Amino acid sequence: MRAASEGYRASHRLSYQQERVLGAIASCRTAALGGHRAQCDHCGAVSIRYCSCRNRHCPKCQTLAKQRWLERQCADLLDIDYWHLVFTLPHELNALAQGNPRVIYRLLFQSASQTLLAFGRNPRWLGGELGITLVLHTWGQRLVQHIHVHCVVTGGVLSEDGERWIPAKPGFLFPVRALSAVFRGKYLESLAQAYPGGELHFAGATASLADPAGFGEFLATLKANDWVVYAKPPFAGAEQVLAYLGRYTHRVAIANHRLVSFENGEVRFRWRDYAHGNKTKVMALGAEEFLRRFLLHTLPAGFVKIRHYGLLGNRCRHQKVARCRVLLGQPDPQPCEPESVEAMMLRLTGIDIQRCPACAHGRLRLIAVLAPTPTNPPCPKATGPPP
Repeated sequence: MRAASEGYRASHRLSYQQERVLGAIASCRTAALGGHRAQCDHCGAVSIRYCSCRNRHCPKCQTLAKQRWLERQCADLLDIDYWHLVFTLPHELNALAQGNPRVIYRLLFQSASQTLLAFGRNPRWLGGELGITLVLHTWGQRLVQHIHVHCVVTGGVLSEDGERWIPAKPGFLFPVRALSAVFRGKYLESLAQAYPGGELHFAGATASLADPAGFGEFLATLKANDWVVYAKPPFAGAEQVLAYLGRYTHRVAIANHRLVSFENGEVRFRWRDYAHGNKTKVMALGAEEFLRRFLLHTLPAGFVKIRHYGLLGNRCRHQKVARCRVLLGQPDPQPCEPESVEAMMLRLTGIDIQRCPACAHGRLRLIAVLAPTPTNPPCPKATGPPP
């Protein structure tokens, strides 16, 4: 990323957010962000550690944020079945999403959550309020656009009067084809409403949609096709739910462990081919194309990619989850004590980051704070409004 980003900036027009992402990842854990100098109190060895960028798109900066988020979720997990569903937007919306990511992603959250809540409240299926967590992903294994939300859904509902817990039938939550039809209808209705309100902007490949007739034909094409909603078997307990959330919530478009090499201007990375038995393959892309695909998945400033609905909605989740525990006869969770970075790293990885790496006996003591030292020339002026 660092080696190719300057050339990419010079030859491509980037949005303000894309510029920030490139700059943050290129500077992460380098002198550009400053750091700390520490000395071992046993052998006197000096260690320098540079600061992280903490950008949510950075593959190196999400581990601790993910773990802290997961531990907060523990307090609201019930000992029940949970279901995993995926709502996917058709690829015909990809070009529109590139120019209108905030609108397209918001409508995805809105339509998927409304669909699930409507099915949960329908007495034919359950007749109460579900608990739902949605996580936005915009990529596929090859870094191309594949916009979808992963949904973790309670396998049961709190009745409307709050007096009963109504469990889902074993092995069944909702009919997938019916979910798909309702989801498609809700999304297209919301998209049609956004058009006259001026929420959508059209340029490049979507310029023809600025004409009302062209936009109407576009909606008709989307309506004529089935939309993909996928339901997996329920999780086997709360521990599996946490493990799943740990894999998906703070994931970025590509993790470092998937990168194989960067040589002669070409990036090679591993990807999983779901169409051929989940076989792991290696793809080679030019650095420019790799960066183009990576930056497709830059989220709008301040956009929340993990959202909760129903009885897990932020306004009332603690009261409603507590009520569910009473109805299910389950004890209250143990409170989580605040934990330092050093303690968390030791617990999770077994690595004591304060131990001297040279002698493995002494402790590192801070002796100086290093100011940021810019190592690259100023970036070209970014396009687009600030956040």
